Amino acid sequence: MHGPGDVRFFDRVARLYDRFAPPTDPEPIWAGLARADRPVERVLDLAGGTGRAARAIAAPVGTARTPETVVVDASRRMLTHAADRGTTAVQGDAGRLPVRDAATDAVVVLDALHHLPDQAAALAEAARVLRPGGVLVIREYDPGTLRGRALVAAERAVGFDSTFWGPDAWAAAVDDAGLVPTVLDRGFAFTVVGKKRESH
Repeated sequence: MHGPGDVRFFDRVARLYDRFAPPTDPEPIWAGLARADRPVERVLDLAGGTGRAARAIAAPVGTARTPETVVVDASRRMLTHAADRGTTAVQGDAGRLPVRDAATDAVVVLDALHHLPDQAAALAEAARVLRPGGVLVIREYDPGTLRGRALVAAERAVGFDSTFWGPDAWAAAVDDAGLVPTVLDRGFAFTVVGKKRESH
């Protein structure tokens, strides 16, 4: 799911990752999930590592039921830590998800899409596994902002082969994948949602 060098890095830092990762704000994720035209009962946390997004949405406000969440990632060690925290974890490639068609109500990609070597394939796979009316929720960083430029430089210094895009570019890519895009918010961190059209 990540580039080979990125996977090796995440395998090395898995034990300490949650200690140093920024806290996850569930509000933008929930705002994205609220765009679904169907009940969100199953969520795929794509390139989810230790399951930060899965844990962030595990206690929804004002809903009757916590969705079932599955983390898919290429890093076995990151997934071990997700499983240790009680999250269902599956090793897999974002460009060839081990998930059947129309199997989930939502796909969430939190701070991870820029690491994936074939982003178009990952978005196409997300669209494939979504049920009609389901949503893809992307939370990313804008390289056009001051903090975004600093993050790009930092990731290059670490040796990541990251590809950062702004919200409009991600919205266009989501559209290319066959989903209906909406930019929910902008700034250093931003949210793009892609909705799968209802089948007729």
